[in-house]
Amino acid sequence: MSLTSTLKLNNGTEIPQVGLGVYKAEPGDEVYHAVKSALELGYRHIDTASLYGNEEGVGQAIKDSNVPRKDIFVTTKVWNDEQGYDETKAAFKRSLERLQMDYVDLYLVHWPVPGKFIETYKALEDIYRDGKAKAIGVSNFEPHHLEELLKVAEIKPVANQVELHPQLQQKAVRDFCEKHDIKVEAWAPLGKARYFDHPVLQELAAKHNKKPSQVIVRWQYQSGIITIPKSVHQERQQENVDIFDFELTTEDMDKMASMDENKRIGPHPDEFDYGV
Repeated sequence: MSLTSTLKLNNGTEIPQVGLGVYKAEPGDEVYHAVKSALELGYRHIDTASLYGNEEGVGQAIKDSNVPRKDIFVTTKVWNDEQGYDETKAAFKRSLERLQMDYVDLYLVHWPVPGKFIETYKALEDIYRDGKAKAIGVSNFEPHHLEELLKVAEIKPVANQVELHPQLQQKAVRDFCEKHDIKVEAWAPLGKARYFDHPVLQELAAKHNKKPSQVIVRWQYQSGIITIPKSVHQERQQENVDIFDFELTTEDMDKMASMDENKRIGPHPDEFDYGV
């Protein structure tokens, strides 16, 4: 087990289970150095998005690294104001240009924009057929969005990236995705460090001589969740993924499950301001 440990997606593509998220990493030097240092530490999965405004820095860091492109799993996403069939094709082309890449490993519909996400996904299917994305999926989709999509999709999404951390464990989403062989990926996996002082995390961190962040990432890893903790600091990047030398027991996992309060940091997908 290591940072190169992968899960197999439903189309056969392998995705490193632990990666680096770059949401709110500043474009330019900050994101460039964050990605460069993560790759030096052994990360092989980088998650960005059109919205983040930092695809250029991500692409340049990958290009300047000593790691072959084929060994790095790169995700990006189409933003809400870029959705629709033709708009998505154009947005994807812009993302590729910014990343300086011929393809991405995973392309996601960032949010289920009402009246648009089906057409957007159809564009993703064509991008996939053209070999420009090795896999396609969605983000922030509730089960009812997935049900609507699965009725018409010709290519099943491989993943659904959602807000997921100990206080928002997304059982209904996870159960639906497991039933349909769609992997769940966590954004804000550390809950933005808002409750590291929670008694359960403190207890398990002390028990395993680890930090609360490491307990959380390990819990997600053992739960089969793809996780992308974000940090622009190399020492924190190292700390976040120092999870392969301990294991949570069944009792530990039950204690983690008890932390679920259905408490969100971001908006619920059904209450998001889509501006439509």
